[in-house]
Order: sequence, then C-alpha cells, then structure tokens
Amino acid sequence: MTDVTLLQIVLANLAVAAGACLQGVAGYGIGTLSAPLLFLISPLFVPGPLTLNAMVLTVLLLLRNRANLSFREVRFAIGGDVVGTLLAAGTLVVLSADGFELAFGLLILTAVGLSVAGLRPPLSPRSSVLAGAASGYMGTITAVGGPPIALIYQNESGPLVRANLSAFFLFASSASIVALVLSGYIQARELMLFAVTVPGVFAGYLLSGVLVHRIPFTALRPVILGIAAIAGAAAVVRGLS
Repeated sequence: MTDVTLLQIVLANLAVAAGACLQGVAGYGIGTLSAPLLFLISPLFVPGPLTLNAMVLTVLLLLRNRANLSFREVRFAIGGDVVGTLLAAGTLVVLSADGFELAFGLLILTAVGLSVAGLRPPLSPRSSVLAGAASGYMGTITAVGGPPIALIYQNESGPLVRANLSAFFLFASSASIVALVLSGYIQARELMLFAVTVPGVFAGYLLSGVLVHRIPFTALRPVILGIAAIAGAAAVVRGLS
C-alpha cells in the first residue's frame, strides 16, 4: 500500500483503539477522538475507513448493551439522521479536496463548540430529530457524529446511553457508508485502509470492557476536546492554504 506507511498504519490503529475504548466507556467517542487524530496521521483515513470501523464497533457495543435498549426514543433520532445524511451526501459531491479539508475542520470545531457550550436540551421527539439530523450531517462528512446526539442523552444513565447511542450509531454509520459510496468517498483504497485498521476496533472494544466502570468520562473530556480542536484548526488552515 503506497499511499500510507507502516508507521502511519500502526499510529492509525492506536488512534482507532483509543476512540473505540472511549466509546465503549462513554457511549460515543470513536469519531470525536479518532477522526482528528487520523486526519493528522493521514487524511486518507477519514471519513470512509473510520466510518466502516465505527459500524463494526457499534455492532459489538449494541450486542454488549442490548438489554438496556429503548428503541422508542431512538427512532426519532434515526428519522433526523436520514435527512442529515442526504444533505451531507449532496455536500460531498460538490466538495473539492481543499474544500473537504476546510469543511472537515469547521465541522470538527463545531462539534467541539457543541460539547463545551453547556447546552442541556431535553430528551424529546423534537430534540431527537434535530440532534439526529445534525449528527447525520456531521458524521457523514467527518465521522464525528457523537456530540449532537450526546447532548440530549447527557442526563441519562450510563447503560441507557451506551445502548441507545449504539443503536443510533449503527443505523447512522450504515446510512453514512451508503452516502460515502455513492459520492465516491469509499472505494477500494478505503476498504484496504479499513482492513488494516479494524484490529484497533477490537483492541479498544476489549479494553473498554475492563475500564467501563473504572474511568469517568468527565476526566478525559478536556483532553479529547483539546485534541479535536487542534486537529480541526489544522484542517481549516490546510483547506485555506
């Protein structure tokens, strides 16, 4: 594989493992943490390969947390996700390479802003639809769809959050993959990059099973958002230059 080096593949697996572990503990995070890191390692790893990895992870986490699933609440977010994903697919079709980097950076910074804004919307059908749409749009373009949907679940219990977000992200990842294939962002190269980084998903998933009740997400949050902000700013600079 001439587009990336062995060192980049190793680093990418570490980034995916860290994000997968975070999502196993908090309910979301593979996008928020891994996407910015992968972009810095090589933009080729996002959004396609990471979205494929995210789908594998959500299947594993949904199986682990299925007893706490409440699908009635998730269905509204899924409806919003369909709209957001369709809008994202249209955006990707018209973006140039530089335009993608600029959009990637701006959406990453938007995700960081949503995470630190202190917003506490209620878990309702309306907020679920809006959060689902925002998550679908951001997740398809950047693989970072967690912050919008996490806002409406921030006051819920850990098991419910992990189960419901896993169900939502399974649908969202599947829809995003379809949109990425149709817009040309997932082809043979992306499938190869997914194949060499999916071991990171399994490593992070297994590690999260050990740490899920030992590490509070609040302790990691500033570090994660700081990494995302730096990578988002770097992507904006690259896109503008």
